[in-house]
Amino acid sequence: MRLNEKTKALMANKLSAAGLRVTQARLALAHLLFGQGDRHVTADALREEALAAGLKISQATVYNTLNQFHAAGLLRQVQVDQARSYFDTNIDTHHHFYVEDEARLIDIAAQEVDVTRLPDSPKGYDVDRVEVIIRLDKSPKA
Repeated sequence: MRLNEKTKALMANKLSAAGLRVTQARLALAHLLFGQGDRHVTADALREEALAAGLKISQATVYNTLNQFHAAGLLRQVQVDQARSYFDTNIDTHHHFYVEDEARLIDIAAQEVDVTRLPDSPKGYDVDRVEVIIRLDKSPKA
């Protein structure tokens, strides 16, 4: 995969602004992640995209890069169950629908979910944020 100079500069600025060292692997993965608007990806799906784009990149590099991007605040991690984790390029406050049989996340605007009552947090803790995942199944055919 060959990035044009403008795209390369945009991705390099994004990485540098987040305090990350600019490498070829990070540039290429950043382009795949952020070059298509907001999206949700698993590490496996991102590696498949990278391979399809002609990148020779290991699964470990993909996982490490995603975790570094998350730690730098470039991605949100959405854990839908113990076995499946998604990385979300939309880092604004929002919630998700999870379509079970498609293994797909759909964004829900924060103002669309009304959480009116939360329990008191345990002594010594404050609520940092509330993230809602609404799980969906296809409606049975009538």
